[in-house]
Amino acid sequence: MLVGLRTVIYPTRDIAAAKAWYAKLLDAEPYFDQPFYVGFSVGGFELGLVPDGEPSTAGVQAYWAVADIDVAFRRTLDLGAKEIEPVTEVGGDIRVASLADPFGNRLGLIQNPHFDPTAVR
Repeated sequence: MLVGLRTVIYPTRDIAAAKAWYAKLLDAEPYFDQPFYVGFSVGGFELGLVPDGEPSTAGVQAYWAVADIDVAFRRTLDLGAKEIEPVTEVGGDIRVASLADPFGNRLGLIQNPHFDPTAVR
């Protein structure tokens, strides 16, 4: 059935602005760039942008892995995101945080020392 996460898609009303912001956040240009969809490769997964969507911080929540959540959280704020939930220890040395990107979508961050990248299929 399900074999693992592949793509997280964020709707935006301004795909050009969203593409520029995520390129800056990720320090990478998209590998797929069309008017109907922009895709960034992020550690073997995909962060996608679609135009004419309705951004929201409600609904499905995806958490993107970071090596240092304090640094990533501050950098994301510095790029114009807004805090939803601060960096929080949730147990087992796992730390999470949530922000709203400038387009109104929830962007989750996670620092999880127990994550095993070799288990990704």
